[in-house]
Amino acid sequence: MKICYSCSERFNHATWICPACGYQPKKINCHWAFAPEIAQIGNNYEISFFPELFKLEEKNFWFRSRNRLIIWALKKFFPQSRKILEIGCGTGFVLAGLEQALPHVSLAGSELYVEGLNFAARRLSRTELFQMDACKIPFEAEFDVIGAFDVLEHIETDIKVLAEMYRSVSVGGGIVLTVPQHPWLWSYADDYAHHIRRYRANELKIKVERVGFKVVKMTSFVSLLLPLMLASRLQQQQPMTNYDPTSELRINGLLNKVLENLLSVEHWLIRSGISFPAGGSLLLVAIKV
Repeated sequence: MKICYSCSERFNHATWICPACGYQPKKINCHWAFAPEIAQIGNNYEISFFPELFKLEEKNFWFRSRNRLIIWALKKFFPQSRKILEIGCGTGFVLAGLEQALPHVSLAGSELYVEGLNFAARRLSRTELFQMDACKIPFEAEFDVIGAFDVLEHIETDIKVLAEMYRSVSVGGGIVLTVPQHPWLWSYADDYAHHIRRYRANELKIKVERVGFKVVKMTSFVSLLLPLMLASRLQQQQPMTNYDPTSELRINGLLNKVLENLLSVEHWLIRSGISFPAGGSLLLVAIKV
């Protein structure tokens, strides 16, 4: 069900014209824009990073491995899903993976910044894209699953976003989240990405449960690489002004393959039922009961 941004009327029309007040959202670059006033203001993300990210993420071990984990979680915990929304979809890399892995699922992606949507549109063939502020999702009980993959750490009012997600999914559906983990792993990468926090596992669980969800799976991931991550943080000596945000993405091809293989082993262990207590990132799956 859709929610009018102007008068909060609920309706099930094919169009976005509100039957109660006649309001219709604007369009930017052919995408519905629900928060156009902030569509190009990069307060929560470095918009200039989108072009480089678009070029690098397709071959980078971290993005590829995370995609496999997300797809596994969706298939395992929500096998009957027919409609999925990703909020903060960026350049569309996750959605591109979902288009291939879930051919019979209706997909939608939202992004605060139009620049990201422009890149996502180049990658995607059947996903509906729109510009949206995750703090005000214009849907109610509309989706079987909503995903937010490394998004919540950018948002001050993360619990507000979780509450919006709760309203927007149907009963029996749920959410899949990934977030950066452990405050003690904070680095220049977090500063550059405008992260507000790296989560503690229990912190995220409490917030998710507070809005009404039931957590059914939590595990750290990028756990086998945790010693390498910690070592890189300890060696980070150069001033922030000299920091290259793409340095961790542009790595040697052989090393990239080795790291991806290590994370494939980790993925196998997670699929086998192991939940890692520590790791660079955290996966959480929860249902609306």
